[in-house]
Amino acid sequence: MTPNENNNISKGRGSKFLKDIGIYAIGNIGSKIITFMMVPLYTYFVHDTSDFGYYDLCLQVCLLLIPFVTLQLRDGAFRFLLDCDDETQRQRIVTFVSRALASTLALSLLVTLVLAMVTNINYLGYVLGLLVAMSLQEVYSQVFRGLGNNRAFVAVGILSALGIGLFSIVFVAGLGLGIKGIFLANILARVLALIIVESRVRLISRNTRWSIDSRQVGRDIIRYTLPLLPGSLCWWLTGSSDRLFIKHFIGLDVNGVYAVAIRFTGIISTLAIIFYQAWQETAILQYNSTDRNRFFSRMFNGYIFLLSAILVGYVFMLKVNYGWLVAPEYSESLNYIFPLGVSAVIFAIAAFFDMGYQCAKDTKRTLPAIVLAAVVNVILNFALIKPLGVYGVIITQLVTYLVLVIYRWHDMKRYFVLKIEPRVAAPIAVIVLSALPFYFSPGAWFDLAYMVVALALIAWSCGKDMRGLLLAKINKTHAGTK
Repeated sequence: MTPNENNNISKGRGSKFLKDIGIYAIGNIGSKIITFMMVPLYTYFVHDTSDFGYYDLCLQVCLLLIPFVTLQLRDGAFRFLLDCDDETQRQRIVTFVSRALASTLALSLLVTLVLAMVTNINYLGYVLGLLVAMSLQEVYSQVFRGLGNNRAFVAVGILSALGIGLFSIVFVAGLGLGIKGIFLANILARVLALIIVESRVRLISRNTRWSIDSRQVGRDIIRYTLPLLPGSLCWWLTGSSDRLFIKHFIGLDVNGVYAVAIRFTGIISTLAIIFYQAWQETAILQYNSTDRNRFFSRMFNGYIFLLSAILVGYVFMLKVNYGWLVAPEYSESLNYIFPLGVSAVIFAIAAFFDMGYQCAKDTKRTLPAIVLAAVVNVILNFALIKPLGVYGVIITQLVTYLVLVIYRWHDMKRYFVLKIEPRVAAPIAVIVLSALPFYFSPGAWFDLAYMVVALALIAWSCGKDMRGLLLAKINKTHAGTK
């Protein structure tokens, strides 16, 4: 293959990648802004921090159960549909997903009925409703995406977020239902969003044939997804079990404050997810190209600069405006924003390396790293939470994700080799030094001045070539919209 052909392929991949980023950005940023706006509403109308802490705990339990209830079909459906060009085979895949999901949700209902008879769990029915709604949205959104309709995938996210916002205003602010209103808003919004989008695109109904034999493709999908289940448990232990530790050792009221900080730093994770979703499809499709290492390295180096700029700009703007964003009962959560933001960035880097396993369909190799991270997480939580409180949980999270990055950095060499440019040290240094002004600045004016200087330094250090490429793409996109 000639150099010109290689350049043309790289340009094509870059164009597709930027287009995908635009599509996913519309859905994720739009939905996250609405979710972001709900945090002040919840903090002002749910006055008891322990109530909000209990809802957050229920949400984390749902996140734990979703991979098992759905059998990780969200990943299996997307991965197998992406490679499929045959209409009949696509129908087999979607049919199997629908059959399996119907069976597991029916089993979940049965288990809930048994629990209702033998235990007294607050809001158990609402938790089941949230679990079902989230499971349906998770799986069928990825079916839309795997079938090539990214707009439907994005539409579900936007409509769901809009619904959560509108229903929260009605149930929480209007009717004063507290966390019961938050449950109802999330359940109704997710289900209605799926119904509205499916009624327009009819992708699920057109590709579901209950009479078709889907056993063989079902076995292939399950072989792909089953190794992901232990990993999902470990992911939950690594990323969400902190709420259980806080509840057990400190209390639900503190968990409510911590949950607010997590939701704010979730914006950083969302921006990273936009990149990941666009990068996921591009990486899988281009994994076998001859210049894979160069292409992956360029993406990774740019990713570090992007994450650094997002973190610095976001946390300082948030700090300046925090006083009016949350009720006084939750104001302590500001102290957790910066380290949790750094943690989100490290996790985003670890997720980048995860792409190698998906590209090679070698999901069983994801388990050792995740098990190691989960073990480190649990041990450090037990060791640090009593002497350090919430900061013990945050330190645990930072160390856990660093362990995961280091392990995967070495393991990924079997799939692709990354070349790290020396200039990447500059944004990392900016992040480390930013802790000082975040905690010890004399006022808002200093925070804003530091933010501008730090962002300018990151932009300068990324180099003329990377800046030129970004500006060229932005100008090209702008010209195309005229």
